[in-house]
Amino acid sequence: MKKQLSERENQILEILAEHESAGVSELAAQLGVSLVTVRTALSALEDRGYLVRTWGGASAAVHPRILDRKLSMSDEKKRIARAAADLVEDGDTIMVEAGTTTAMVVSYLLGRRDITLVSNSTLVLPSARTNPGITLTTIGGIFRPETESFVGPVAREQLTQYHVRRAFIGTDGFSLSGGISTHLVEGAEIVRTMAQCADEVVLVADSSKYGKTGFVRVLPVSAIDRIITDSGLASALSTDDRELMESGHPGIQLV
Repeated sequence: MKKQLSERENQILEILAEHESAGVSELAAQLGVSLVTVRTALSALEDRGYLVRTWGGASAAVHPRILDRKLSMSDEKKRIARAAADLVEDGDTIMVEAGTTTAMVVSYLLGRRDITLVSNSTLVLPSARTNPGITLTTIGGIFRPETESFVGPVAREQLTQYHVRRAFIGTDGFSLSGGISTHLVEGAEIVRTMAQCADEVVLVADSSKYGKTGFVRVLPVSAIDRIITDSGLASALSTDDRELMESGHPGIQLV
């Protein structure tokens, strides 16, 4: 399990998410701490892949949008990812779509054995490459830095060569009555392809995504077998969605 970020580390990442890079002296002034304290924090964050050290400072290791998503509702995302990882058994075959919550699922697979993982996300690499229980197949295609993913016709074609027990997907917005949606056409195509290649489709999404609608409709609720989200969803549900939830469709797990 990954160590949780300290308040100071979160503050540094928030600054980098806004400005992309910052100097040690600048960070020390904003945080009100010594240069030595900042350098120590930067080294710790670099070791965990959050940033890249530069001459006299640091820059975000991933696209600022990705970093911003990682910091948003991080505790809820960890609970969701852990619950999703609990579904994975030794010997399973899984697909993991690009996203900060979906990638986190892989980080909680330590201890599982003989897991075959197919993914178009570069965010899974730090966890997958150091886990001896995972055999990783990465999908090629067009690389999109803003999502840390490979998309396009090559990626879709490669995905169709595989069949897995379970696909873990994310979303930019969802509702039980309206299904899931995203802002990027290419991302929607990848999700649809993964859904066709899996016996079970699992949506992992924090409750802040509820009620939001992206540019592209991806899948209806009927195409999703399970939704794992946080307990904040219960108070945010619309009347229509509450009725769907109470009727037990689809399978919803609150964590």
